Amino acid sequence: MAIELAKRGIDVVGVDLDDDMLVAARAKAPHIPWITADLATFDLGEAFDVVAMPGNVMIFCAPADRSAIVSRAAAHLVPAGYVVTGFSLERRSDAITLAEYDAVCDAAGLVPVDRLATWEGTPYTGGDYAVSVHRLHTNSDIGHRVHL
Repeated sequence: MAIELAKRGIDVVGVDLDDDMLVAARAKAPHIPWITADLATFDLGEAFDVVAMPGNVMIFCAPADRSAIVSRAAAHLVPAGYVVTGFSLERRSDAITLAEYDAVCDAAGLVPVDRLATWEGTPYTGGDYAVSVHRLHTNSDIGHRVHL
């Protein structure tokens, strides 16, 4: 996703714990900064308009790390910045649900903006995949919470 966004003129930084994945990414796009880091603890020392986690991050991370990962993503946002995450909704007992994801977003100071069924923008009406858009909470959000 980072490579495609960069092709469209968007400044990106790629972060992954798997250095093998980053070796492949660096070979494809050496002009993009690629950082090996744990999403539950990373600190890039800068803020972004959007933090995107498109690669099923929330189903591949340890359940104990979910809250920390979303909190670290939120910590890297400019005021009113967005976290956009897409993941499959699995039926395993330890799989993350949309309710759990919304709860960890709320705990990280993120408010829901939209939920989609695809990255192309198809409205979410149920199903086994969701793209969730949350925004960093601002004072203007008081009393205006949206429930997805």
